Amino acid sequence: MVASAARPLVQPETRFDGLVEHWRADGSPGRDAAPAGLVLICEHASNALPEGFPALGGDLGISAATRASHAAYDIGALGLARGLAGLLAPVSGGAVLVHAPLSRLVYDLNRAPDHPAAMPPKSEIHEVPANRDLTPADRLARTEAVCLPFHATLTAQIARLVALGRRPALIAVHSFTPVYLGKTRSVEFGVIHDDDTTLSLAVMEAAAGCGLDTRLNEPYSAAGDVTHTIRQHAVPMRLANTMLEIRNDLIADEVAQAAMARRLAPVLARALAATGAL
Repeated sequence: MVASAARPLVQPETRFDGLVEHWRADGSPGRDAAPAGLVLICEHASNALPEGFPALGGDLGISAATRASHAAYDIGALGLARGLAGLLAPVSGGAVLVHAPLSRLVYDLNRAPDHPAAMPPKSEIHEVPANRDLTPADRLARTEAVCLPFHATLTAQIARLVALGRRPALIAVHSFTPVYLGKTRSVEFGVIHDDDTTLSLAVMEAAAGCGLDTRLNEPYSAAGDVTHTIRQHAVPMRLANTMLEIRNDLIADEVAQAAMARRLAPVLARALAATGAL
């Protein structure tokens, strides 16, 4: 069979694994001999594109403005996740962060392969030309090169901790826009749960007085299929879990990300302790 010239085949060895960072129990970068008690996940960490891989969409045909926008990645989420990892590692005996190597416009790692938003032709007002008219083979190529390696990385990190006798809590870190499709969002801190509400409700309780407009299941909820990663990795193993959404204007630069990490780390530590998740 001759491959279409318009969509070259992806080489079998093309893989974009999840990126992994570790923090010791003293809060410094690195790994201890003892297993960590916390895994942070940032599925929308990057706006990088597979520009050397046209079979995966290359530059997607998007503008520089789209690539810099929230459509391409969760602005501020990776910096916040790193800050939380360092601050929570001392109370959790270490922390692991697994984050995305590519933009969610290539593949949204928090969506199942058959979900329309996994490889969206349009995100809010942003067109993604390379995602139009994808064939099943195109979707499979991205799933095998981007989705499966990331989730295999996360599975492996969790399994290693469990094998060493630790059942880590899982916290997914995201950000959202102040305005979406013309509608202003006043919520600042969203706490999202899937079927297991335990840790999310504890975070809500611990967040009282933190100075943020904190709401449960806003601006998204599991009904909108936004808890795919938690559902895939935490629920089957009955691991404590929650998903955090921070309005991105509050974490737009490194200084703001560090400040938000300092604000939220005590909230999360209290919630983890209250539920016995540590």
